[in-house]
Amino acid sequence: MPVIVTGSIATDHLMTFPGRFRDSIVTDKLDHISLSFLVDSLEIRRGGVAANIAFGMGCLGLRPVLVGAVGPDFADYRSWLERHGVDTDSVRVSDVHHTARFVCTTDDEANQLASFYPGAMSEAREIELAPVVHRVGSADLVIIGPNDPEGMIRHTDECRERGYPFAADPSQQLARMGGEEIRLLVDGAAYLFTNEYEAALTEQKTGWTSDEILERVGCRVTTLGPRGARVERKGDTPVLVGCPQEDVKADPTGVGDAFRAGYVAGLAWGLSDERCAQVGSLLATYVIETVGTQEYDLGRQRFLDRLVSAYGDGAAEDISPHLACPLP
Repeated sequence: MPVIVTGSIATDHLMTFPGRFRDSIVTDKLDHISLSFLVDSLEIRRGGVAANIAFGMGCLGLRPVLVGAVGPDFADYRSWLERHGVDTDSVRVSDVHHTARFVCTTDDEANQLASFYPGAMSEAREIELAPVVHRVGSADLVIIGPNDPEGMIRHTDECRERGYPFAADPSQQLARMGGEEIRLLVDGAAYLFTNEYEAALTEQKTGWTSDEILERVGCRVTTLGPRGARVERKGDTPVLVGCPQEDVKADPTGVGDAFRAGYVAGLAWGLSDERCAQVGSLLATYVIETVGTQEYDLGRQRFLDRLVSAYGDGAAEDISPHLACPLP
């Protein structure tokens, strides 16, 4: 099942400030802020929604096709993804922009000051999907993740015109998009992925009720934080899947991306909605246990053991024949 994953590809620069931002803010000078904080750590992490999803699928043994726009500084990142099973041959390299970058400083009270530089991501609107599909042979599913908004709409339109099944995953771009744009992204999707807040925001901005959205998509998948996930199809009883017990809560960044990777991997294996959500929920647990969105080590046997612990022997028996985990 060739899966094409479109969306953001970025590098995260994460810093910590050993103090409180508010101690440096003069409230009656807010119209002339000029602040500099001496930080005591810097971590550079690979990120971007599309890259995170593709990485997770690669770790499960699939060969997802990553589609997005990056800068000439992508060489090391490309090598990393290729080693973890990701096809990066359709990634566009900009001649003039750097790869998108998220720069964030966090203080002792978990307050954050952050900037996002879209850079090459703005060129995603120039990418045509048909040559990608021609290269890999077919497109059983195209994931349209958060990206340059014009690029997201172009990819969605092309999927409709050419008959490629697509999964809508607008994620953080919901906040900046209007109702008409969101309707264009959602209508006709084979799958709609959101978290619980994003689900409510989608309904609010589109003006569609939950039932009306189910009329327009094949399957609605909603992550519920520590309560797991809900999978809905028109006329069927919703499927509810809980979360496995995590060993430690290190960092929630990228948890939703990992869930999508696991869920779509289950689809590629021909599993039921319940099993897909179980694979996604367990992969998400790996991410919350590590700092960084692509820093976890899967381990085939450990993954199966955790499936048994969380969901029983039947889940492991159904998933085991498909789980490759090319790296230890």
